[in-house]
Amino acid sequence: MRRYMRALMLCMVFAVFSGLYVYSRLFYSDVSAGRNGAKKILIPLRASGARRGVTDKNAHWYNWYIMRQQAQLEAAGTRPEPPMHLAVVACGERLEETLTMIKSAVLFSVKRLHLHIFAEDQLHAGFIEALESWPGFIRYRFNYRVYSIRFPNENAAEWKKLFKPCASQRLFLPLILKDVDSIVYVDSDILFLQPVDLLWRLLSDFNSSQLAAMAPEHEEPRIAWYNRFARHPFYGRTGINSGVMLMNLTRMRSMFFKNDMTSVGLRWEELLMPLLQKYKLNITWGDQDLLNIIFHYNPESLLEFPCQWNYRPDHCIYGSNCASAEEDGIYILHGNRGVYHDYKQPAFRAVYEAIKKYTFGTDPVTSLLEPLEEELLKTTHTYCGKSHTLFTKRLRNSVAKINRKTQER
Repeated sequence: MRRYMRALMLCMVFAVFSGLYVYSRLFYSDVSAGRNGAKKILIPLRASGARRGVTDKNAHWYNWYIMRQQAQLEAAGTRPEPPMHLAVVACGERLEETLTMIKSAVLFSVKRLHLHIFAEDQLHAGFIEALESWPGFIRYRFNYRVYSIRFPNENAAEWKKLFKPCASQRLFLPLILKDVDSIVYVDSDILFLQPVDLLWRLLSDFNSSQLAAMAPEHEEPRIAWYNRFARHPFYGRTGINSGVMLMNLTRMRSMFFKNDMTSVGLRWEELLMPLLQKYKLNITWGDQDLLNIIFHYNPESLLEFPCQWNYRPDHCIYGSNCASAEEDGIYILHGNRGVYHDYKQPAFRAVYEAIKKYTFGTDPVTSLLEPLEEELLKTTHTYCGKSHTLFTKRLRNSVAKINRKTQER
């Protein structure tokens, strides 16, 4: 009898140590994911109806659950569809603005999103607390990582102060996100008025030489900035705006870029600092100017998409000059120059406030679209307000899709 008891005790001890070993392997595999590069916080996808706020205590159990779900799909011969990758940079007082952008992206999109949020360390807790408070049926649509701001050590201060704090972080996405093939980068003052999916599909329009896509800085050369004032090379007739940028990171990492500094092409990581050193006294708009210089010498590498994908006050402040938006409505709203937070362009502010105040799960027609249309009617004394129907043309379709999703839950 004693022999059997000893054997039972040995089995129990072995089981305990085996469990501890498996747990430690899971723990260190998670830690190693963030060991190289910026600090990362991974919040995994949540199944519909799951508890909010995955804590350190149950995070490994939840990761295991997700891996088990994926393994079951693979065993059944079906793989989960890869998510769309969306990146944003937030510094200073940009927390609420960035969350509103994310809200618009998640609200209207069809496929799941993987968000890459680059932010100053003091903003991390605010992002996690806000995103984890969103209802389960919304959190099911996305996962995210929060990264610390990271620049090359030897020039970090110079890069961080270029144009706006942290704005040039986007230039280093190919070097930081080494495991990501393609991504949508947007400024924090972007609002999606239709699914991110439609922008993501433009990646399939790239030819074999294209590795990025952006909209022109201006449509009308007579009021454009680059062709009148720039003291450096720029792309095309009026330059490009980098507030909305599709990037094939794999191609960007592998290409040798033509330039005016060497007779041979330079890789992305070799190009950035020499370019800044040469032009830093001649650029006004920071990293956007550097991108203009790069694609001036490599125009075959850029896909130019219409202004409706990056609609800014410049497209209506002196009268409507974005033909694609006139025809199909605004796809993506870009509230640069702080127009969401002052009263200079009330039509832009009205859209921002409507999305910010919208409560997930409520009727988007009566809680979002109709109140917005009422507010826009109050802005017709401005040139942008006179084009108020453009602001809701695509949004109406997006809202209809939200209603269908709600009915399917």
